[in-house]
Order: sequence, then C-alpha cells, then structure tokens
Amino acid sequence: MDFFERKSHAITQSAPVVPKDDPTLLFTNAGMNQFKPLFLGEQKFWQQDGKEWTRAANTQKCIRVSGKHNDLEEVGIDTYHHTLFEMLGNWSFGDYFKKEAIKWAWELLVNEWGLDKDRLYATVFGGDEEDGLPVDEEAIKLWKSETSIKPEHILKFGKKDNFWEMGDTGPCGPCSEVHVDLRTDEERAEVDGATLVNADDPRVMEIWNLVFIQFNREASGKLNPLPAQHVDTGMGFERICAVMQGKKSNYDTDVFKPLLDEIGRLGGVTYGKDYKTDVAMRVIADHIRAVSFGIADGASPSNDGRGYVIRRILRRAVRYGWDVLGLRKPFMHELCKVLAEQFKDVFPELHAQLGYVSSVIKSEEESFLKTLGQGITLFNDIAEGTKVISGDDAFKLHDTFGFPIDLTRLMARERGLQVDEARFETLMNEQKERARSAGKFSAETSDAGEWNWIGEEAATVFTGYDETETSVRILAWRSLGDGKSAQVILNKTPFYAESGGQVSDSGEIVCGDQSLNVTAVENRDGKRIHTVDGIPSNPEANCIAKVDAGVRSETEKNHSATHLMHAALRRVLGDHVAQKGSLVNDKKLRFDFSHYDSVTAEQLDEIEKEVNQKIRENIALQEEREVPIDEARERGATMLFGEKYGDYVRVVTFDPNYSMELCGGTHVKATGEIGYFRFTSESSVASGIRRVEAVTGYGADELLRNEKHELLKIREAIGASANPVEFITSILKEKKQLEKEIKEIKMKEAASGLDSILASGREIGGGIHLITGELPGSDMNQLKQLGYDILNKRPENTVTVLGTKDEEQGKVFLMVSVTEDLIKKGYKAGAIVGALAKLVGGGGGGQPNLATAGGKQPEKLNEALSGAAEVVESLG
Repeated sequence: MDFFERKSHAITQSAPVVPKDDPTLLFTNAGMNQFKPLFLGEQKFWQQDGKEWTRAANTQKCIRVSGKHNDLEEVGIDTYHHTLFEMLGNWSFGDYFKKEAIKWAWELLVNEWGLDKDRLYATVFGGDEEDGLPVDEEAIKLWKSETSIKPEHILKFGKKDNFWEMGDTGPCGPCSEVHVDLRTDEERAEVDGATLVNADDPRVMEIWNLVFIQFNREASGKLNPLPAQHVDTGMGFERICAVMQGKKSNYDTDVFKPLLDEIGRLGGVTYGKDYKTDVAMRVIADHIRAVSFGIADGASPSNDGRGYVIRRILRRAVRYGWDVLGLRKPFMHELCKVLAEQFKDVFPELHAQLGYVSSVIKSEEESFLKTLGQGITLFNDIAEGTKVISGDDAFKLHDTFGFPIDLTRLMARERGLQVDEARFETLMNEQKERARSAGKFSAETSDAGEWNWIGEEAATVFTGYDETETSVRILAWRSLGDGKSAQVILNKTPFYAESGGQVSDSGEIVCGDQSLNVTAVENRDGKRIHTVDGIPSNPEANCIAKVDAGVRSETEKNHSATHLMHAALRRVLGDHVAQKGSLVNDKKLRFDFSHYDSVTAEQLDEIEKEVNQKIRENIALQEEREVPIDEARERGATMLFGEKYGDYVRVVTFDPNYSMELCGGTHVKATGEIGYFRFTSESSVASGIRRVEAVTGYGADELLRNEKHELLKIREAIGASANPVEFITSILKEKKQLEKEIKEIKMKEAASGLDSILASGREIGGGIHLITGELPGSDMNQLKQLGYDILNKRPENTVTVLGTKDEEQGKVFLMVSVTEDLIKKGYKAGAIVGALAKLVGGGGGGQPNLATAGGKQPEKLNEALSGAAEVVESLG
C-alpha cells in the first residue's frame, strides 16, 4: 500500500465478497471486480476522497468456489489453495500500461522486499491462433529493458496460463506472471527451474499476475478492443507472506497461525504432527474465513445461490472436525472471535458483526450436527464393498442427513469411489415436483365440525388485488366449537389471507338478510378459509363478500411503506440487511432484519427522510403476476431468506431502480397514498437481529397530533415564550450542577470527619491499628476516596473498615483498606471485605490494598463493623 501510494495510487477499500450490481458473479473473485465499469469504459475515473483517480491499489477479499475459478477441491489437500484469500492489486484505468506495471513489480519485489532476483521467473503470452493473437513481444522487451531479470528466465506460455479472463464474458487480455523458485540451491542446481514453471510444483509457484486488459470478450467469443488500455494485477497475500517469511506452506505463516492454534486447542491436537490431522486443520482454518466473511458481507446460509455455497463450505469443515478431530459439538463459531480480532484493522466488518456472524454459524452447526453422525455411519455402511455410491443413497444422505452432494463426493473420493450424480439429480427434481403438487385439502381444527360441501371441492379464486367487493358462493362451511361461529370456503374472495407478515382482511359476507362478520382468513392448499361470527342460515344463497376498505387501505399503506423502508435500510446500512420477520396491519408496521448493531438516531433519520422522499415522488405501483422465478431472480428482485417460492411469482415494484420484491400482499396504487412515514421504535430482538416499528397514514397523523399536544402542554408548563429544548436543557444542567455541589459538600463533611475517624482507631492482635466507622449519607465512591486518604495519612500497620447504609433502598456498602506492610504479612483487603460482606448479606472484592463490597441487610452494618477485629485477627 505504501509503495503504490508513493506511485500516486488511490488506496481503496475491499469490496464485499458478495458483489453489488453485478449479476454475472456469484462472489467477488478478483480485485478488479469493483472496477469493471472503468475497464468497460462505462466510467472514466475512480471517485474517492473528492478526487478523480486513474490509479488504485488495495487488498481485496476474494472467494473462489464455483465456475471457472473453483479452488474448493484443492483446499486443505495442498498447502496453497484457499476458498477465501486476499488479493493484493494495483490498477491503471487508461493511465500507465505494460512498462510501468512490469518496472514497478520488479522494483517492489526485488528492491523493496529483497527477493532474490535469480529465483524469479517472468512468463508472457505466447499467442493464440484461435483468437488470432500474436506473441506478446512488447512484454518480453520490457522485462529485458526495465528489470534485471535473466533473459533465460523470461518464458512464453499459451492462452491457458497467460491470457486472463474474468469469466466467460467481460474484460480480458494477455498477462505476465512472476514465479518464484523456493527450492534449495542443491535442487536448483540439479533441475532447471524454468522446467517447473506452470508445472504444478508447489516449490516453484506464481506470486504475481500482471494483466494487461485490452479486450472485452462477447458472449459469442469474439474479442473487441476496449476504449482504453488498463492494468490489473493480482498477488496472493497468503503466498507472498509464505515467500517472505521463508515458509514452504501458506498455513505455516502468521496469517494462519492464530486459527491453527485455536483449532489445535479445541481439538487437542498440534499442527504439523500428522498428515490427516493437518489436512483437517487446514480445511477448517481456510473455511472459517470464507464462511465468516461471506456471512458478514451478506451471504447468509441458505438452500440456493450464494447462501448454499456458504452452507456447503461450512458443512465440509464441520465434517472434517467431526470425523478427524473428534469435535462433536459446535466449534466453528468459536473461531470467529480469533478471526475478527486478527482482521479488525484490515476488514473491520467482521469484528463489527461478530455477534451476528457467530450466532448464524453456531445455528448452522447445531442443525447439521443433529444428523451428521448418523449420516457418516450410513455412508460408511453404503461404501462398504462397492465402487459407486448410488444416486438413491446420495439422495438419502442429502434429504435425510443434510449432506450436500459435494460433501458426499468428497467422502467418496477419499475412499476412491464414484457417485451416481445423474440419478441424484433426477431424484432431486422429482422431489421439487412433489412439493409443488402436494396436497389434497385435509387440514382440520380439533374443535370444529365436519365440512359441509355444497358443491364440488375446488380452490378459491382470489380477486382482492383488483377489487374489495365480490359476488360469491359458499362452497363449504362448518361450525366451530363454540356453536356461535363458523368457517366458510368461498368460490371467489376479495379477502386477503394472512401471509408474508400481512394480517388478513376483515369485513363481512352478506347472504340475503344475514351479515357474517369476517374475523380471520387463512389459506390452506389454495382454499381460503374465512372465520365468521355466525352460522350461515342459507349456505346456498348468492352472497357478496365485502372487505373493510378503510382497514385494507391503511394496511396497504403500511405494507408499501415496508418495501420502501427495506430498500432504504439496505442503502443506508448495507446489503447485509435481510428481512427476518415482519408484521403489517392497519395500525403499524414492524420489521425484523439482520444487522450487527443498533441503528443510530442519525441513520433512522436518514432512512425516514428517504422513505418520505419516495412517498412525495408518488411512484406508481408496478405489479406483475405469474413471473417466472428465474426471470425475477435475474432481474434482481429481493427474495426472502428461507422463503419457498413456486415456479411463478408476483413481483411488486416501486421504481425498478429502488424497490423490487417478490410479494403476495396488497399495496397502494402509488406511494403518495401512504401520506407520511415515521419510525416509532428501534430495538434488538436477538443476536444480530434488529427490529423497527413505524406508522403511516392515519397512524402517522395521530402520532404527529399527539406529539403536538404534548409539546403544547410543555409550553404551558414552562411558559409559552420559552424555548422548550433550551429550557429543559437548562433545568437538567442546573440539576446536574446542584447534584455536584451536594456531592462536594458531602465529601467535605466526610473529609472533615476524617481526623475523628483516625482518632477512633485502636490496637488489636498482632499490633495492628484498626480503624472502623460509619459514614451516614455517603456512597461507595466516597468510601473509596476516604480509604485512599487514610492509606496516605497512615501508610503503615493499619487496616481501615468503613461503611454506610441506605435503609430505604435496603443497601449497605463496605470498604476495607490495608497498608503495604500488612499485605506482605498476608492481610489482604479482598479477603477481609469478603468475610464482612457475608454478615450484611452480600459479597465483594478488589485489590489487596483496597476492596469494596455491597449487601442487602443495612441493619447489620454495626455487626459487621464490630466484627472487623475478629476477622482481621483470624488472618494473622
């Protein structure tokens, strides 16, 4: 960082490992990801600190576990692959190019860091006929002219090794890699290091990749020149640490030592003593990094997408802990503290969210550990005497015991077995289909009568998105246990059934002269069950279902406001914010979400202001029904963690660039209908989960009126001309000053009585001078101060015991001080005060020279003071 800062580079922060605004990436897998718009010409400068930069450098958290950059299978087996690693990089956005990149790389490695230049090799692009690209002769010339590398250490390689691409599409170009030979001098003399470059020899490995971005690869495979030439370099931090610390393994460096030490402590093992144990420890040390930073950056464990990758990595590590280290209880979460402490000054987001991340990991561990042991036993039985794990057995391990298919594959690989993954996928697809089509109507209420079907059993058509009043027929009804109420199923209904946090509609079903008030609605297997306050007198009559439009309207305001607030929360607090629960009714909205700390008053104000701005913009509702789930996902619609969606979903949007969510609830036609939004509370629900409550519409109007009336009453009390804030602040300031003066008076009174207290001292056994006394109206701080004062005035052969009590509060305080000469003889203030505290129903402790205690029996203070001599003498 210092080196490139001197070269006029902006030192930037690491982007989250969960990419923002880039649907082509599962995880951030390279330092250049956040700079992609610059490489594509969509953005000219990097904006930072009020400046425009064309050069940047940083250390970037990267995760490579899927797609083209997939290092998962090698992690732990070798000593240099990782799921999460730091990539040191420097970039030029249309500024410098190959000359400076090559020159500075050599300058840093050799001149600054002191690497042996005779051990370094540079590879260059050797051309590619398919893409019509020639050998990168320019790079070869620059390595010769700008560095002191040996010419024979400049090596040409093909597209596989020396043409860098971020993915199947996107920015790309030829690259020049720096490799280091870590073998002994004897080994180097026997075998030319050039023959081992790019030969998968861990002793001769790449440490820095200098990418010269010149092209953009289209989906067709065609390469188009970019508007400007750029530089993108990447150096594995863990690898260069190993090189500079003289280690043969990344795991032997101080980067991994704290984690390996803690894993060793938890497992009762030592790293470096056994190959199998070492592999397990490496896997765990690596995986906790990916899991922790993944969760901290917003990828909570789940059953699909990024969340499933995090879950797979975590379960892979837990299996190694169970099988190899004998760790049968949750242990991964205990490593978070070590990791957070290690990285708090580099990537502070984990330390800031430690409680949340640890709780998520522990919960995941607990869930998996319930079935892991049984699953391993089953796997061992299955694997006995076979060469292939059947798809049916792999499915059972997944469905019953929570084994991701790649965990089964790993365990099979360890035994030299194959897995029938084609059959496994067939069974997975069949299960998904069963889940979609499951279920005849069969739900029953224990105190309800039998269903009386008037017509053919059918699903209820919901019309509530379009109307609040519908002509309906009763399909079935049954009486409830009280004999006064019933449940009815209609062929159509405008009544919303409680789901997704939104409460059900209320209203009435009018059948001729009878009106049945609807008190609750629930959805069971496509049928809307309406609880009503009477028994239908003529179930076959034509009826009208009427939703209470006023209540529905206020509920819609709160629901739409929840969507706006959710978007604002993510914008202000970060993309880690995810809905964990909600309640929406006509009175208020309540929203639970993942966040590592309390939301500050300033943040709440910012969120509130933004929501109200969106309300004033009167953004029209865009409602789309029956959208294919994959399309909704591709469009970036917000989906709830743990929510199960069908193949087709409803998408609710208030400005595609602001709020787009999958939602089945009812909403306002435009945000202006919400009126006004106001937070009413913010609190903690659980570790890492915050809760906010708010009101809109009539609720907000009522809140504002109540606040106005309260303010008017305050003005009446203090005088209409006074500024309430200034007046109350002044009163509190005056109160604080008076309290301070009272305290000072008490201290003076106590100090004035110090001489009389000293005079009351007496000699006890062992020639010790014991001072005891009660100080009415004092507090603990005053007792401690007097204790120190007496130590100063009588620094030898003295024990002091002072006390005070508050009979109204039922409290008593004690202080004991002991001079240094008596401490050496075994008389300690903590031991004395502890014994005396028992006499007043309490406990305490402190330093050998001064200790304090509290109790709940003030009436026994005199007994404690009288017993001080006996307690002190018993220690002699």
